[in-house]
Amino acid sequence: MRSFTFSHAITRRPSASIIAGLRAVDTGTPDLALMQAHHADYVAALRSTGAEVVELGALETFPDSVFVEDTALCLPEGAVVMRPGAPTRLGEAAEMAPHLQRLYGSVKQIAGAEAFIEGGDILTTETEILVGRSARTNAAGVAELTALVADWGHRVREVFTPPGVLHFKTDCSLLDGETILSTKRLDASGCFAGYKVIHVAEGEEACANTIRFNNLVIMPAGFPRTRDVLDAAGYSVCEIGNSECAKLDGGMSCLSLRFTPKA
Repeated sequence: MRSFTFSHAITRRPSASIIAGLRAVDTGTPDLALMQAHHADYVAALRSTGAEVVELGALETFPDSVFVEDTALCLPEGAVVMRPGAPTRLGEAAEMAPHLQRLYGSVKQIAGAEAFIEGGDILTTETEILVGRSARTNAAGVAELTALVADWGHRVREVFTPPGVLHFKTDCSLLDGETILSTKRLDASGCFAGYKVIHVAEGEEACANTIRFNNLVIMPAGFPRTRDVLDAAGYSVCEIGNSECAKLDGGMSCLSLRFTPKA
């Protein structure tokens, strides 16, 4: 299953400048040491599945650079470097491009001056790529991505992120080839018609952003009712502390690029 079976991941260590990272609501300054400890646990969980994990060094110039997912879409056939909708993050995508070029034969780029798109708004399933319009991803970005990945045989479907939600994947994640974990508010839009949907528990909406990485479902710690639902459904759940990244609207998917490049 190419949508959740991966040979590689790319992560980036948190920078000391992350205390100045973007946030929708100020809930306090992240504790750098605790964030670094959580990040180390996250990388260890990825590696425990047998994947090769590339750990990039901290980028002090870019406070939000730990959230590497927003910089690219990684598919088996190639990678597409994004054009983040937050102006302070545009340079992060340029920093990621050479690392992707070492691993892929084909690396494309969102280049339109009016196009903005971030990886946090993109959910890749076995049959399609869902892209959520949001404050960080606009129609021009979706249109350009659609054209770029069509050459690789991928189909993009545009959907919409709920008002007040930063990214599409803030409210959902892929659990397997046919199953989505979602908040009720996002599922109510009908965007997951045809999929099996498991809802996060009431009051635990913040754990909708998990990742399925090989045999593991990696989810943020502190959401016991949703964890129990996933356990009961037969998933191997690994909980990782996310208290500090959450202060910057970050979750499990934000912290890595996950892929299996074709030889």
